[in-house]
Order: sequence, then structure tokens, then C-alpha cells
Amino acid sequence: MTDTPVKQQNTAAFYGQAVASFALALGAVTVGILRLDANAWVRGFLGIAVLYLTTSAFTLAKVVRDRQEAGQIVSRVDQARLEKILAEHDPFQKL
Repeated sequence: MTDTPVKQQNTAAFYGQAVASFALALGAVTVGILRLDANAWVRGFLGIAVLYLTTSAFTLAKVVRDRQEAGQIVSRVDQARLEKILAEHDPFQKL
């Protein structure tokens, strides 16, 4: 009588859309920086800023995912303990 949570998986289309969207956005920003009417050091600064923002976004997404997965594991352990206690409990046993 245990309810196992359904593992949610992304479809290939969703994964492809996410990758394509990321590549398109990064490409558009790169072209915009390269065609910017500014000194080379300004374009270099903006390029480094975009790379820093990108790595920070990936790190943030990983941290959020890890925290969510840790919460799910704790929830499953607590559920398993509760089920064990309920299975071992005999309401007709004398106290």
C-alpha cells in the first residue's frame, strides 16, 4: 500500500527546445557584443560578464535541484519509518 512517486522525466522535445533556446540566446548576445560600437576592452568585459552570468545560472539551477532532491529523499525516509512503525503496531496488544 505504498505510493511510489512517479518519476517525472522531460521529453526529448522539451530538452531539445531548452538546448536550442540556450544556444540561440547565447549566440544572439555574442553577436550583439561583437557588433557593438565600442572599444575592444568594453566588448571583452561584456563577454566575460556573459560567461560569468551563464556559469552562475547553471550553478544556481544545480543548487536548487540538489536541494529539491534532498528534500524528496528525506520525505521518503520519513515515510518508510512511518510505514514500519504502523506495520509493527498491534492495536490489540496489551499495554
